[in-house]
Amino acid sequence: MCLSIPGKLESIENQLDDIFRVGKVSFGEIKKDINLSMVSDAKVGDYVLVHVGVAISIVDEEEAKRTFDLLLQMGEMNGDK
Repeated sequence: MCLSIPGKLESIENQLDDIFRVGKVSFGEIKKDINLSMVSDAKVGDYVLVHVGVAISIVDEEEAKRTFDLLLQMGEMNGDK
């Protein structure tokens, strides 16, 4: 099964052009550099779904928080796995 994790785009770290960008995405206390090529219209403050290091879509903030909270409740975001 494939899983996408919602996170908040905090900054654009590297930008070659309008398409090839890398951003810092926050997953609670965890922050990762994420490829933003598939979400060229994403801007700082947006919530994105991330799959294997690539943001695949922009999502509503409320939906992102709800999904993230469910993952926390299931123990999937504790860093032990």
